[in-house]
Amino acid sequence: MSRILITSALPYINGIKHLGNLAGSMLPADVWARFKRGQGNDVLYICATDEHGTPAELAAAAAGQDVRTYCDEQHEIQRAAGEAFGLSFDHFGRSSNAPNQRLTQHFAEALEKNGLIEERVDQMVYSVDDARFLPDRYVEGTCPHCAYEKARGDQCDNCGRLLDPTDLINPYSSVSGSRNIEVRDTRHLYLLQTKIEPQIRAWVESKSDWQTLAKSIAFKHLDEGLIDRGITRDLAWGVPVVGPDGGPRPGMEGKVFYVWFDAPIEYIGATEEWAQKNGTTWRDWWRLDEGADDVRYVQFMGKDNVAFHTVSFPATIIGSGEPWKTVDQLKAFNWLNWYGGKFSTSQKRGVFMDQALELLPADYWRWHLTAYGPEGSDAAFTWEQFQSTTNKDLADVLGNFVNRIVKFTESKFDGVVPDAGEPGPLEAKLAEDIAAGIAEATAQFEAMEFRKAAVALRATWVLGNEYLQEAAPWTAFKTDVERSAVGVRTGLNLVALFARLAAPVMPFSAEKIAASVGASDLSWPAAGEDVLNALPIGQKVQAAEVLFKKIEDVQVAEWTERFGGAEA
Repeated sequence: MSRILITSALPYINGIKHLGNLAGSMLPADVWARFKRGQGNDVLYICATDEHGTPAELAAAAAGQDVRTYCDEQHEIQRAAGEAFGLSFDHFGRSSNAPNQRLTQHFAEALEKNGLIEERVDQMVYSVDDARFLPDRYVEGTCPHCAYEKARGDQCDNCGRLLDPTDLINPYSSVSGSRNIEVRDTRHLYLLQTKIEPQIRAWVESKSDWQTLAKSIAFKHLDEGLIDRGITRDLAWGVPVVGPDGGPRPGMEGKVFYVWFDAPIEYIGATEEWAQKNGTTWRDWWRLDEGADDVRYVQFMGKDNVAFHTVSFPATIIGSGEPWKTVDQLKAFNWLNWYGGKFSTSQKRGVFMDQALELLPADYWRWHLTAYGPEGSDAAFTWEQFQSTTNKDLADVLGNFVNRIVKFTESKFDGVVPDAGEPGPLEAKLAEDIAAGIAEATAQFEAMEFRKAAVALRATWVLGNEYLQEAAPWTAFKTDVERSAVGVRTGLNLVALFARLAAPVMPFSAEKIAASVGASDLSWPAAGEDVLNALPIGQKVQAAEVLFKKIEDVQVAEWTERFGGAEA
């Protein structure tokens, strides 16, 4: 049994997440966590709401709430949405909680002791009309590198370069749109990434098994040359900057740490929250000198978060000089687009997590976003593809297989697993094909190749349908009941197997499928396991309600009208 630590990028606090956020981090992390648990591993899956920064302050103000109350409410909304989607977090924490505050201040202190923090008088953009300094992402303007006109002060979404607000051409406040802005002096702390660039590069180079997407993004930023990054902001909401005595740092009163400095530290903070809640320790998951040397740490995120996790957060961890666990494997995802464009709340384009569950159960979405998600490249969600693949994969292939063999058993074999007859060449060939299919699915899940894993799952379901087509127990029953019994018994065992294979991706449906043949085992099948003879002879079976209802054209029309489609 291995110890596996899994984290997915923290969802930001200001509003429910859309399907792209789900597909690019939280869902694949959950699928993999379920797969590894199903193999018997000791898995700790950690996530949290990312609650600091200007967007939280502005969203709270727009809602007429103080920021703490706003974050309290939004955290619960996101926690409930994750639970409804079957996201099996071992703990879903909050970056505004005490452990993250203590750890953030600890890392800043350790970095400063190592000469990697420097206090600088900085020039920052101040909005006269807003009467406030503007954090990076609330200054917009033209990118000096690619001339993209809506670049943010922290990053250009067009060319991917990391920026500072003062780099922008023709900057303006994205809070008010005002161009009545000026550059003023303000004192801030800087993380001297330039001093540890060789260590960060060596660390990235050591990750020989990282996928191309993650590694190429990391090297892009390293090759362009790291810059020293400001890690404090002029805000009221966040982790306070403190001095050696624990009080406000002289000359930096009222400042907080940059959200991108404290947010990744919350992976550790949320683990501490989990430990406090469960009366156990967290340090053996994160400290190499306290037992974490046997932990495999895997991160899941969208490609826009990769730079921060391959440069900035490692700079914090490595620069501390302390024996903290760093990530072993980073799985990055591309964009899930809406008909080739972006999800947009204001333009009513796209579906968000809470809305999705108003339309269909979670497993419909979980399957589609796993099997057709933005893994090797950007992917476009369309209602037409969603309808087609759902109807084919789930209703026609998996659901139909389960339904017809269980109902036939109820009709002709008193609703129990029959014991007559001996398997023949057809069953022997099936066993070989199924074993190969399980091996393929296992290999693809191990490699975190989720679309390929879904292809392998679908292929095993097809094998089951092809077997029933050839064995034809309903036809054999008329002349050879024993031969029919073999087909039925084999088919029912396939139902139990398919539940186990589906469990990482479709946990709710897997339980229903297993229950239809009286099974409860949803562990991942081991190599060499006799999966075609797992059900006890005489065990009762009972057909479930329709597992997967087909999506009708009228529904697609309704959803297109409500959420947008190709014509939007």
